[in-house]
Amino acid sequence: MGTFSSTQNGSNSVSVPPDEKTTSGTQFYDWKNYRCAYKVHQPINSAPEGIPLLLIHPIGVGLSRHFWLLFNREWYKTGHRNLIYNPDLLGCGESDMPHVAYTPSDWAEQLQQFLKTVIQQPVILIVQGALFPVAVELVNKEPNLIAGLILSGPPALVLIGKQSPEWKQKLLWNLLDSPLGNAFYRYARGEDFLRNFSTRQLFASTEAVDAQWLTTLQADAENPKSRHAVFAFLAGFWRQDYRSAIARIEQPTLVVMGETASSISSQGKGETPSERLAQYLACLPQGRGIKISGRNVLPYESTAEFVRVIAPFVNELEVSQVQS
Repeated sequence: MGTFSSTQNGSNSVSVPPDEKTTSGTQFYDWKNYRCAYKVHQPINSAPEGIPLLLIHPIGVGLSRHFWLLFNREWYKTGHRNLIYNPDLLGCGESDMPHVAYTPSDWAEQLQQFLKTVIQQPVILIVQGALFPVAVELVNKEPNLIAGLILSGPPALVLIGKQSPEWKQKLLWNLLDSPLGNAFYRYARGEDFLRNFSTRQLFASTEAVDAQWLTTLQADAENPKSRHAVFAFLAGFWRQDYRSAIARIEQPTLVVMGETASSISSQGKGETPSERLAQYLACLPQGRGIKISGRNVLPYESTAEFVRVIAPFVNELEVSQVQS
């Protein structure tokens, strides 16, 4: 873990829209003496069936496992019975928030511990956006516990196909990890900034940036220690050369791209969603892809359509598991 300074937070309780009765209370496990939070979702009035789903939420101001709230509801509403494991990555939500420069390998090790000690069986990974490198690292560490992957709006491949200079990453981290960065974070967790950023970078329509989205982000960003994970992401510690690692992923992988997908960086801005999808399919040994309406946060902005297109893939993996 890229530890430039280290502290550990206390309670990270936040006030967010409640999960429905399919959800357990918050549970915890330990990794490297840190307390890591998660919830388990299961169908109402029926036993769980199929391969469990493990969700990896995005990193950003106020983002945590609550990103998946609408997806979880829709998954069970449409009759699916998989257990859903929904963890908070370290630095987010109700997990501990040490003052460190997080890398994809750190979060992957956290999830590796979760897989081995809590879930203890193969899962289907569903990963949002630029957290795909975390999934790549996790597959590399525990290939036998990953049955398949679903990528929701992964970043432009050029962003994770070239190593960002380490000196640049550390410089950005140090600039952000300063009183100036602290002031920026206080501003960034305000409603106006969150609404404008979500409209400019994340959602296909202004109307989709609703009160629930903004309220949840503000609640989860209330603890100032949540800034460390955000700053590590902004510093670009996830921008490494993952092309060869992606090409070694043997598990079936479904790439779901928004029809108006955009890039968070100047690199990749010129490519169309179809071109981005084609690049991933050319790199993934068992990749397949589909485009749906929406932009960059498909499980939230296009929930019903996202569930509809991934369901056949999940069912196919379950059939293959039974046959094997």
